[in-house]
Amino acid sequence: MSGEGEEGPSSPGKEQQDVTHPMKAFSSELSKLQSQVQALQSTKLQEQVSKLRESVKSINERVQAAAEDLRKDAPVSVADSKGVATASKYSRAVKREKIAKMSAEVKDDNPYSRLMALQRMGIVKDYEKIRDKTVAVVGIGGVGSVACEMLTRCGVGGLLMYDYDTVELANMNRLFFRPEHAGMTKTDAAVKTLREINPDVNFESYHMNITTVDGFEKFVASITRDGDGKTPRVDLVLSCVDNYEARMVINQACLELEQTWMESGVSEDAVSGHIQMIEPGVTACFECVPPLVVASGIDEKTLKREGVCAASLPTTMGMVAGFLVQNTLKYLLNFGEVSMYLGYNAMKDFFPTMDIQPNPGCTNAACCKLQTKYAGERDRRKKAKEAKDVEVEEDAGALHEDNEWSISVVEEEAPAGAGGQGGESEAQGAELDEGIEFSMPKADAIDEKTLEENAVETNDDDDVDDLRAQLEALNSK
Repeated sequence: MSGEGEEGPSSPGKEQQDVTHPMKAFSSELSKLQSQVQALQSTKLQEQVSKLRESVKSINERVQAAAEDLRKDAPVSVADSKGVATASKYSRAVKREKIAKMSAEVKDDNPYSRLMALQRMGIVKDYEKIRDKTVAVVGIGGVGSVACEMLTRCGVGGLLMYDYDTVELANMNRLFFRPEHAGMTKTDAAVKTLREINPDVNFESYHMNITTVDGFEKFVASITRDGDGKTPRVDLVLSCVDNYEARMVINQACLELEQTWMESGVSEDAVSGHIQMIEPGVTACFECVPPLVVASGIDEKTLKREGVCAASLPTTMGMVAGFLVQNTLKYLLNFGEVSMYLGYNAMKDFFPTMDIQPNPGCTNAACCKLQTKYAGERDRRKKAKEAKDVEVEEDAGALHEDNEWSISVVEEEAPAGAGGQGGESEAQGAELDEGIEFSMPKADAIDEKTLEENAVETNDDDDVDDLRAQLEALNSK
């Protein structure tokens, strides 16, 4: 009994233990399952968040692109006579596409038709050759930026641009740059604008200072084939810088490469400027005839004062840029007469021209060496110029030769009745309109009475000192 009694109370505890163990296992499994669900939810949530972010980014980009298109196509607001803003019909932005071959066909969408007209008119033999030409422009400022735009519109094949500066709002008094360019490098801003004007041109932007040792080496490498520093890959270098140091660097690089270049400049008071053609060994290099300031031994940097800037007129800079590019086109396309030096003085509308011969005593050894090399070329040009001058003098003979306009020059014949008596001159023989008469008679026909009336009384006794004293007395009154 006791055994049964002992067994009786222990039985419920065992049953309870047996029930508890499955509950614990279930609870553990449930916890694991909940953890897995939470982890799965977290992963999916992260994936969903990531996808959502990408979707938002894509939508934002599409919205910005659509807004940009709307901005380009939106009507331009124009104020009417009452000052109320109205939409302009000239609003749609047109993108300039590339053109494989220049055409002379006259069409509204042909940007080359008016340039190719030079060929039809006999000015240029083959204008399309300009696409084979490459020009390097150093200094993208008031003159350089305008020169780049002109060359771009003319369809030059390649354009290399060099400058170390950035666009500032202070540059807005000049041509080309716009307020939205502020903060950009001048070369990048130029490429951005010019590529929209003519995508056919191959642009290269070099944001660098060529006056440093490293900058000089990079400059020389950039204008030579494969950067070998020996064979030029440009047809012409245009200097549009505003300081002597940079001009000297360009001069040295072009002397080493025997590269033809053109120098330009505008005076500090902005009312005069010049362009100069420089052919190493044939014409004077920039060091042959240095500026007066440099020749006087004055450091150019000492001339600049804090808070004081040089004057700048877009008119003068635009004219100098025009002279420079016009000379460039004549040189590249072989038409007209290339100016060796052309100056401009706005105050007197004076345009001096001259030929500047190389200086045998030039301080640059490379220049002196090239002068010896090209001595024959200089003599040839000198003789050709002399022969041309003689030809011009011979052609300046008769001006009344027959011509297609039937214009001739004849001698004037004396009018009938000329040379009459009574003090009439030859001109007085001509009939005059009513109310017009000659104020003076003929000099050799004045009678004695007229002479006596207009005679000046003199005293032979008066000496020079007395006359001088009388004159001083009259002046003192």
